[in-house]
Amino acid sequence: MNAKTPEKTEHLAQCSCGHVTYSVQGPPLLRGYCHCTICQEFNQAECADISIYRARDVELPNPALISFQAYRPPPAVQRGVCLHCKKPAIEVMAIFPLPKFIIIPTLNLPSDCHIDPALHIFYQSRASDINDTLPKVNGYLPSQLALGGKLLSALIHSHFK
Repeated sequence: MNAKTPEKTEHLAQCSCGHVTYSVQGPPLLRGYCHCTICQEFNQAECADISIYRARDVELPNPALISFQAYRPPPAVQRGVCLHCKKPAIEVMAIFPLPKFIIIPTLNLPSDCHIDPALHIFYQSRASDINDTLPKVNGYLPSQLALGGKLLSALIHSHFK
């Protein structure tokens, strides 16, 4: 008897004005807060509340509706804003040797896709102190390693579901 793999639930995500829409499969792999100055500028906020998906779990929106930009070399993250409202819509992250990921502002997701956040990264650049029990990682390399480690753990865990 073969065990049947459960179907992933499809959800509709959208930018704040609803002009850019796209679908996501199931919950994200990881949710966290990024306090780097790039995320602060891109999100027009003190930090970015982001949810990360495997690229294969996201049906990308129409690229004609989005303006993508890389903020620093190498361009590992392409950040896209809606051409209508100029708010963050979606980001594409490709960091070798990891698979490609899609970063979505958590506010762009329906509430039933929200998972508990796992960490704060680039905390040294925070606009204000955060009073929670999540790990707070300072520095470029430690933040990258912490995020990569959490993503690898989530990938391995999701593989065995």
